[in-house]
Amino acid sequence: MLNNLSTPLDWQKMAGLLPVIVQHHEDGQVLMLGYMNEEALQVTLATQRLTLYSRSKQRLWQKGETSGNTMTVMAISTDCDQDALLVQVRPEGPACHLGFTSCFQLSKDTPLAFLAALIAIIQQRAATTDSSSYTRQLLLSGTSRCAQKVGEEAVETVIAAVKGDRVELVNESADLLYHLLVLLNACDVSFYELLNCLKERNGKRHNQ
Repeated sequence: MLNNLSTPLDWQKMAGLLPVIVQHHEDGQVLMLGYMNEEALQVTLATQRLTLYSRSKQRLWQKGETSGNTMTVMAISTDCDQDALLVQVRPEGPACHLGFTSCFQLSKDTPLAFLAALIAIIQQRAATTDSSSYTRQLLLSGTSRCAQKVGEEAVETVIAAVKGDRVELVNESADLLYHLLVLLNACDVSFYELLNCLKERNGKRHNQ
């Protein structure tokens, strides 16, 4: 994934620099924008740690060299003009120096963005000591109880589908998805592992 830059890059357009869009490799969230020169790219490829070029300090810097919030590079690709890079990473902490996950504070109003936010909320609830949190209470009740709730919500979803009640089906499906996410958290399984599994199955099907 890190050696797929077979096309020569256009380093001349911006005087030896390329803009770098840094994206979370699981949920696709844009985390930050930086710049690389050829040396920064080579160091990144060699270490698999995101290394950029600081235009203000005029030197290379590894993301997280001060904060500890490093980024492991999972894949690098170029745009159609070969003058910009998309770097997909696994972050070890917030990307923004202000403590935010991303340097871009996007709205969570879009459905897919909210799904990623919901997963993060469940993770936060798992770590909280707030006894009033339903998610926290459910996780403390154990894996068996979490699994039981998924079973209950699955039955209610099936009943709504058989009844042909569209509104109820949407509501029950939402409950089912939420409780499934909680169960996955209880079992220390990432939702993105499920997506990767589906992706691999689809790839195998197309290769047959």
